[in-house]
Amino acid sequence: MSWQEYVSLFAFCAAMSFSPGPNTMLATALAANHGWRRALRFCFAVPAGWAVLMLACGLGLGALVVQWPTLNWAIKLTGAAYMLWLARKLSGTRQMVQADADKLDVSFWQGAALQFVNIKAWLLALTLTAGWINPGPNQTQRLLIVCTIMLCFAFCSNFSYALMGSMLRRWLSISQRLLWFNRCMAAVLAATTLWMLTL
Repeated sequence: MSWQEYVSLFAFCAAMSFSPGPNTMLATALAANHGWRRALRFCFAVPAGWAVLMLACGLGLGALVVQWPTLNWAIKLTGAAYMLWLARKLSGTRQMVQADADKLDVSFWQGAALQFVNIKAWLLALTLTAGWINPGPNQTQRLLIVCTIMLCFAFCSNFSYALMGSMLRRWLSISQRLLWFNRCMAAVLAATTLWMLTL
């Protein structure tokens, strides 16, 4: 890849990774409710799941999704339903101890699988495939470069949001602050999900 392609790739990955979305909202909420250590596995799950999705798109799955509108809508609706369910669970959590009781948690495998129904992750993978992998020669090499760069951005962005959530944890332990924080995070997650349905 040329240096111009690298610059545009880094700019695009930074903008897409650090802008709010389902992954970053969940990383923040998990850290605020469970603490930084419990959210860390989600921070590792996101790049792991996304890398598999990116490899699949680069090897041809993305073309199927683009060609079959029914499959595209199935992914969107499944992802939207799951994220709205998470938002509902999140909005009712009033205390940090209740977070465990209500199982407001996402395992490593759930976090990785979430990428396959995350509309933003699909949009990112399809755009990277069309813009940086398919246009030039050495597509396998380009795919590996893009995956490596995005793995770093995916981890760093979710880690940053989780760190922010864990720093708020002490402040959120007072009175009804956690409930309102969770409701705000749930509203942002729901709004992001509904917005992504229009893409």
